[in-house]
Amino acid sequence: MNQIEQFKKLKTEVTRFMMMYQFALNELETKIEILKEEFQFLHDYNPIEHTKSRVKSLESIMNKISRKGVPFSLDDIKLRIKDIAGLRITCSFIADIYQIRDMLKNQFELKVLEEKDYIENPKPNGYRSLHLVVEVPVVMSDGRENVCVEIQIRTIAMDFWASLEHKIFYKYNQSVPAGLLLELKEASDSANRLDLQMERLNREIAVIKETQSEDQLEDFTQLFLGNRQFRLPESLRELGKENESE
Repeated sequence: MNQIEQFKKLKTEVTRFMMMYQFALNELETKIEILKEEFQFLHDYNPIEHTKSRVKSLESIMNKISRKGVPFSLDDIKLRIKDIAGLRITCSFIADIYQIRDMLKNQFELKVLEEKDYIENPKPNGYRSLHLVVEVPVVMSDGRENVCVEIQIRTIAMDFWASLEHKIFYKYNQSVPAGLLLELKEASDSANRLDLQMERLNREIAVIKETQSEDQLEDFTQLFLGNRQFRLPESLRELGKENESE
């Protein structure tokens, strides 16, 4: 095999490798879209605010395998690098995060290879999110592949903090002054308190709404059975008389 043929073969293998991860994301996004539509049309509440996905660029993959000392082999990269494809799901409340996780595991039967709960156990800098590494089956023309996708599930407040923290670190080229690190941690704690407060308010409103619905049903029942005498329509009463005479 000459160099041109070797190059063409490598290009085909790399292209297939990258497409495999994009197809896995497409598969997951379709499942999430089904969930969103079901919540929208069949339920009063949709826990999914929005989603965002990405496949790492070849440059980013090369930098990561260089840092981790991973051999330049597609098989080794697939085995050792689990976040080439990533999906972020943003929810309204903390409880929604675990509800979405359970749906992905149970309804969609995704195989969870790894779970890291940075909500119960935040990172030292204040980062909070639920991370899952799942295996997504992808059918290609030449066979079936099981592809790893990292899923991050977080609230709006967690996402807001993480996005700004990332921008600050990028601006300072990873060298953030100690005072700012402390303030970032305090900001994360404030965001978490807001999450907990909003979740409590949401539960209280749900109880009030349920109580009001029960009261309305009880009022209607009393009005129908207690304050009015139920009478058959005239035609039905006449029909009843005819049957009795027979």
